[in-house]
Amino acid sequence: MLHPGITLYFIRHGETDWNKAQRYQGRQDIPLNATGRSQASRNGQALAAELGRAAAALDFVASPLLRARETMEIVRGEMRLAARDYRIDDRLAEIHYGHWEGQLWRELPQTDPEGYAARQADPWSWQPVGGESYRMLSDRIALWLAEMRRDAVVVSHGGVSRVLRGLVLQLGGSEIAHLEVPQDKVLLVSADAVRWL
Repeated sequence: MLHPGITLYFIRHGETDWNKAQRYQGRQDIPLNATGRSQASRNGQALAAELGRAAAALDFVASPLLRARETMEIVRGEMRLAARDYRIDDRLAEIHYGHWEGQLWRELPQTDPEGYAARQADPWSWQPVGGESYRMLSDRIALWLAEMRRDAVVVSHGGVSRVLRGLVLQLGGSEIAHLEVPQDKVLLVSADAVRWL
């Protein structure tokens, strides 16, 4: 659980062409598109306005995946901070979608009807072949969250955003899997509340 008094400024990476096409990315290393770069700039500007000079004292940490690192570097640029002065934490990588990675969402009922039906029935515990369930992702993020000791700007992924809110707000698995994951807003997370910036 997140320690009292700590605030996380969580940003989902900007849009990629795979996001736009509704293609499962997971651990695939897909770069931002023009819209994604614009979203990252917007989020950096919002954080600069919110934090001002206090931003330099925060921890900055990102997923190792390219789309998250690109987003972080754009955000830091908008905050007038050195683009590459942040750390990477592998635990912030997106949920691993296994055999679904690269698949179009709309085609899954035909290409993997059994897997699609199983995920619809239990999106929290369903695990793709070679991948992770949301439950497994939540366990991974809970370990990371427990180690956070100071305010931080975090750039990661949609699945991570969902389970992070689930942990903080103590939501059920069926709720977590359906939470919105915008790419053009900053999520402020404290020990018992969340709000969008």
